[in-house]
Amino acid sequence: MKITGGKVVVCSPGRNFVTLKLETEDGVYGLGDATLNGRELAVASYLRDHVLPLLEGRDARRIEDIWQFLYKGAYWRRGPVTMSAIAAVDTALWDIKGKTLGAPVYQLLGGASRDAVMVYGHASGVTIEATVAAAGGFIAQGYKAVRAQCAVPGLERVYGVAAGRAYEPAERGPLPETVWSSERYLDTVAPLFERLRREFGAEPHLLHDVHHRLRPIEAARLGRALEPYRLFWMEDPTPADNQESFRLIRQHTTTPLAVGEVFNTIHDCRQLIQEQLIDYIRTTVVHAGGISHLRRIASLAELYQVRTGSHGATDLSPVCMAAALHFDLSVHNFGIQEYMPHTSDTDRVFPHAYTFANGVMHPGDAPGLGVGLDEALAATFPYQPAYLPIARLADGTMHDW
Repeated sequence: MKITGGKVVVCSPGRNFVTLKLETEDGVYGLGDATLNGRELAVASYLRDHVLPLLEGRDARRIEDIWQFLYKGAYWRRGPVTMSAIAAVDTALWDIKGKTLGAPVYQLLGGASRDAVMVYGHASGVTIEATVAAAGGFIAQGYKAVRAQCAVPGLERVYGVAAGRAYEPAERGPLPETVWSSERYLDTVAPLFERLRREFGAEPHLLHDVHHRLRPIEAARLGRALEPYRLFWMEDPTPADNQESFRLIRQHTTTPLAVGEVFNTIHDCRQLIQEQLIDYIRTTVVHAGGISHLRRIASLAELYQVRTGSHGATDLSPVCMAAALHFDLSVHNFGIQEYMPHTSDTDRVFPHAYTFANGVMHPGDAPGLGVGLDEALAATFPYQPAYLPIARLADGTMHDW
């Protein structure tokens, strides 16, 4: 089954997505997500100008060989652009194989390890009480796990907190800037979770995302302060460029740690996993080389009792969401899946078989990934530049966000 070509579709039904449509001589096509938030056109060019010409004539059934060809065949390895492009090809090939064999992708990965996939929603508010109310809304919908974020008094805007609309991490227009204060933030988080536990008791899983904004000792202090409230995890407490910094955090707190949505390969997380410095690895299909490479990361993590918790914000298209769910359903050491519903326009551009009910999701049993692409409708939503915000301290110093 030879690959005859493909196309890269860039559209913006509420936010920007890059989708690879890989075609074969048998008329079967596969879809892969190649969205890289704020750098979408770089991946689109990488695929269109450098990868697709190399794939024509290759056997679409040789998924592992093509993955190794794209990874080892390029002198400049790794990095978010390269790995997002490889992920798109890999995911599209799994989609093709599933369609050819008439089976959902999770069956090709060894079958289901569970009945459904637990997901968590995003609750936020400009006050603690508003966040509590938002969390209550998710719990009323059947969510068993909720991520809670709250505005910080004295800061005009805080990344991760919705501003009167559905939360969308990227913003259209000029690069947005925010002012950050770790001191004010640290005074806010523990009272938020004390209030949440008082309201909802011990049963719901509660999560929190620090967004890389603390120094290691500050993250250690926060983790210790949150211990009475038994968080499911504290995410991205400090930038993971220096992975040894997680040792310091680990020495001071038993709050579970999650990290990895910005990682691209197994090499980015190997030390954190092997030294058991984290509890959840958050690498995702689109940014970490596709389903094939994510399985390698999960296999390494399983040896050290680290569970998966893949990124799943709206900067992943329904193509990636479906791929993540097939992976989640099959992998033994699954922990949880992030889930942010897409806009109705996005769901119309990408009709899909996956479903949500009572706090869990299922990828469905359609052959392949179970996701389509309405190219005509996609063309009515042209690309619009959008970026994640940057953060500066009060004196103007650039800060991790």
